[in-house]
Amino acid sequence: MMSEITLYSEEIQWSDKPMTWQEAIAFSAGPLLDAGKVEPSYIEAMIQNIHDLGPYILIAPHVALPHARPEAGVNEAGVSVAVLQQGAAFPEAGHTGDNEAQIFICLAAVDSESHLHLLRTISTWIEDSQVIEKLRRAGSADEVRTILFDVQKQKGDDEK
Repeated sequence: MMSEITLYSEEIQWSDKPMTWQEAIAFSAGPLLDAGKVEPSYIEAMIQNIHDLGPYILIAPHVALPHARPEAGVNEAGVSVAVLQQGAAFPEAGHTGDNEAQIFICLAAVDSESHLHLLRTISTWIEDSQVIEKLRRAGSADEVRTILFDVQKQKGDDEK
C-alpha cells in the first residue's frame, strides 16, 4: 500500500540561507499558510510552544516536526517540508540530545486522530539515516521531492 501523503512541489522548500529556529518554523509552514490550510496564529502557536516546552519537536537527529494544537489555526490537514542547508539551532537540546535541525516537516492536523496516517508516513521518511543524509545533502526542492517520492515508492513496493 502506497503512503498516503502526496507532496506537491509548492509544499517542499529548500534554502541555503541561515535562519533562526523561529524563522525556520515560519519558513517550513509557509506553504500551508499560502494554501490557506493554516492561519498565521498557527505559526505563532508553534513558536510559542517551543518557548513554553522547549524543543520537543526535535524528533530525530537533524529532524524537527513543528506542530501545534488544531484550534491554534488549522483549517485543513496538511504537511510541508523544508530542508535548510545551514540548519537552525534551538536554545537547548530536544528529545534527540541534539539542538539543531536541517529538515523541518511541518504538520497541521485538524483533530487528534486523523493525522496518525501522516505520522506513519513521516516515520518512514526519517527512520532510515541514509534518507536523512540524502535530504541533508540535497541541493534543491526538486531533489528533496525526488528523495521523498523514492522513499514512499520503495515503502509501497515493500508492502506489496
